Amino acid sequence: MRAAPNPSFPGVAGFRTKLVVAMMAVVSIVSVSTLLFTQRNLAAAARLDFRREFQAELASLHSIQGLRDEDLAERCRILAGKPRIHAALEDGAPDLLYPSAHDEMQGIMGSEAGAAGSIHALYYRFLDEKGRVVSPADGRTAGLLRPREEAELALPALPDRAQTGYIVRESGAGQETVDEVIAMPIVSSENGETIAAVVVGFRPPALGGSGADAWIQTGVWLGGRLDLPALPEPARGALAGAIARAVASGEGGSDGFEVRAGGTPYLVSFERLNPGSLFPPAYEVSVHPLAEALSRQRQLLWEFVGAGALALLGAFVVSQLLSRRLSEPVEKLAVDSLESREHWRQAEAALELTSQELQRSARFSADASHQLKTPVTVLRAGLEELLAGEELGAEARAEISRLVHQTFRLASVIEDLLLLSRMDAGRLKIQFANLDLSLLLDRVLDDLSALPDPPRLSVDSEIAPSLWISGERRFAELILQNLLENARKYNREGGRIRLAARADGEWAVVSVGNTGAPIPRESQAHIFERFHRGAVGENVPGHGIGLNLARDLARLHGGDLRLSRSDADWTEFELRLRLEAPPGGGTP
Repeated sequence: MRAAPNPSFPGVAGFRTKLVVAMMAVVSIVSVSTLLFTQRNLAAAARLDFRREFQAELASLHSIQGLRDEDLAERCRILAGKPRIHAALEDGAPDLLYPSAHDEMQGIMGSEAGAAGSIHALYYRFLDEKGRVVSPADGRTAGLLRPREEAELALPALPDRAQTGYIVRESGAGQETVDEVIAMPIVSSENGETIAAVVVGFRPPALGGSGADAWIQTGVWLGGRLDLPALPEPARGALAGAIARAVASGEGGSDGFEVRAGGTPYLVSFERLNPGSLFPPAYEVSVHPLAEALSRQRQLLWEFVGAGALALLGAFVVSQLLSRRLSEPVEKLAVDSLESREHWRQAEAALELTSQELQRSARFSADASHQLKTPVTVLRAGLEELLAGEELGAEARAEISRLVHQTFRLASVIEDLLLLSRMDAGRLKIQFANLDLSLLLDRVLDDLSALPDPPRLSVDSEIAPSLWISGERRFAELILQNLLENARKYNREGGRIRLAARADGEWAVVSVGNTGAPIPRESQAHIFERFHRGAVGENVPGHGIGLNLARDLARLHGGDLRLSRSDADWTEFELRLRLEAPPGGGTP
């Protein structure tokens, strides 16, 4: 009676626990990997969209600034072409230069000068033919500048086109600011040469807004300092250092880079404001605080963590249910394994007894065969001694001759039984050597012709020359002798035996056929069994071990023996042995 599956069976609970842990591990790894991959993709997509939005906003601001710069350049160009300014310069009256320019500059300098984002000039100065600043007698009319600030307007040479530059000024509150200046060349109306230049200063526009909450904040980086009033001083200092390193290395630039300053992350982009200018290089810096974007990313991450926790919780519940369902067959198998183990122990014990019986049987066969050889030899010697006497009649001599012949048959059977017992015990070892199969077949045919009482058989042979095999001579001859003896015994009166040997690839194929009654189909599967004698061999002398012995020896030689045909008046066996190269070399 089968026992019911018991969940508390040793090992079942452990299997169920391991199954749950394995399923949870697989589901967790897959879920976490999927969530991390999705979160990274979304974060990368969000970052890419943010950068694109940042660049689009910068492009929009730069288009607005481009219009302003064109307007400023046009105003300065008009100013540089005023006749009164040309007259003061060409007549060599520098003391009349600023009074003459005062009225001309009213259109670009007014009451709104200095307002953030305006296009009104803060100050102007003239440069002489060597690019040095020509200081005004009254600085109030041309805009007040400190000597250091005024010296920053000088150029190493007069420009041949408009030049944009930036200078650092001190504001009234003691703070430093950066002003934008435009140097416009003044060309002589007489010879077309540049005779002077006018430099006009403006307050650079805050394109992105001036408040700390502006989406994009812009400023000017000049000579290691950053003019961006919307940022606190610690952040400005840290950003100025980061931009200095980026400018020196040539990295970042308009593509932008991230930097943390004053505890706040920023996306920073910079671009040269005055490429090719004679003034010192200055860079427009665009800054966007990333705190809000990072906050959105953290929120998204927590959402993914929550989703992952829910997924893992669901996976745990599903794993419990599945493990319970999947462990039921294992619980049943555990109970069945107890019964199977008991049956296995019983089968092992039976096999052990059978093995011992077989070993005893093999030892008995070997011992019996060995012990029988001596009396048979003694019997044959006695019969031969009687046969040698002169007092026996013809009839007695014939009877004793038949007895001597039977002793040879008995000795042959004993030898076969001894050989079979050695094979059964696994003690038969083949001493392999190169053998000429063609020569062996010729010898066996000669032995066949010498057998007594031939039933008037005709023997046909077709043996290919130089068929070399590897084996032991006496066993190879025994295989061939048994096959030919079998063809002789089961032949009919006046029948025929055909022996053929040929090479087939890497095999030597020997075919032995004979006329006579065919083997019944139901007996063909048993002809190689030991001591089996079918209906065909009932009246034929023999013991039913010849074919079995021949096949076992063929297999020990690495070949095989099979019944290839038995129908009508013909039965044929096929022996296959592996070809070897001749002793002198060459192709086998």
